Amino acid sequence: MKLHKEGFVTIIVAFIVLLGLAAILLYIAPSLLWLRVIISMLALFMYFRIVFFFRVPKRKFDIVDGAVLSSADGEIVAIEEVFEEEFLKQKCIQVSVFMSPSNVHINWMPVTGKIAYFKYHPGKHFVAWHPKSSTLNERTSIGVRLANGSSILVRQIAGAMARRIVCYAQEGKTMKQTEEIGFIKFGSRVDLFLPLGTQVQVKLKDLVVGGQTTIATLS
Repeated sequence: MKLHKEGFVTIIVAFIVLLGLAAILLYIAPSLLWLRVIISMLALFMYFRIVFFFRVPKRKFDIVDGAVLSSADGEIVAIEEVFEEEFLKQKCIQVSVFMSPSNVHINWMPVTGKIAYFKYHPGKHFVAWHPKSSTLNERTSIGVRLANGSSILVRQIAGAMARRIVCYAQEGKTMKQTEEIGFIKFGSRVDLFLPLGTQVQVKLKDLVVGGQTTIATLS
């Protein structure tokens, strides 16, 4: 299993901390074999769950012209018309994907385009499916200008457990559809803000696959 580069430090720290805690607990109760087994099993389970979180899936990516692909693995939790006031500054369609801790947490470019806007926002840590998380939580906003002149906004949002958003997008850089744009550590969400008239191809509670599922077709 290939691991993402963003997980190396976390995995090493988790190993040291869990090994230390297990050693202390085993030292406290050296004669209780059943307790030693349980502690060891729990420490191993927690460690491998953390390792599994940073997995990189074996996945084939294809460029799909005219399509907006999902930026993340997860569940569709919102499809609504909103006014996006940060970059697009107009009414648009918001499609939100919630990533549970068991999902792959790599984020991918939904379209090919030039990064016309980028901003990191410190903020709160509401649960990622909370409606206010899109504007109040810690987040990054990535404005993308397409070759046809239209624009979309991709927003990475930290959830209640997430405490670090990594983003590779740089203003002025052109990025291709399915190229990695970042990683969010532990439960989180990605919002896509699309022009009105975009044909949404998913519905609420659909499960989507990052870089593969078509979220919408651009007009």
